[in-house]
Amino acid sequence: MTTNNFIRISIFFALTAVIFGALGAHYLKDLITSVQLTSFETGVKYQFFHALAILSISLNREKFNTHVTISLFFLFLGTLFFSFSIYLLVLKDLLVISFPLLGLITPIGGLLLIIGWFLLFFCLKKKK
Repeated sequence: MTTNNFIRISIFFALTAVIFGALGAHYLKDLITSVQLTSFETGVKYQFFHALAILSISLNREKFNTHVTISLFFLFLGTLFFSFSIYLLVLKDLLVISFPLLGLITPIGGLLLIIGWFLLFFCLKKKK
């Protein structure tokens, strides 16, 4: 993926995080439990933090070696799996969907985020 693709992904993540945050704060608070709302807000926070991280890394790509693309891809997938599975878990009754394995996707997303950050640690260019 190109730098512009990751910038677009980060903008999409930031945009939808703001939308989902507003949805949770103004609409869902009366439709779901406080525990579910807290989970939903966790998904929004992680999505927004990683949107900013992906944007920051993409805009400073010259500080990293070529393997940074792999790290960015793991951060992208991890955010997608982690946050969006939380949204679906919280909203599954409202959306009337049944996906029994949905709860397994969240920890996989968390693991992908950890791997993405771990790989990023080794992507810094060495000083000459």
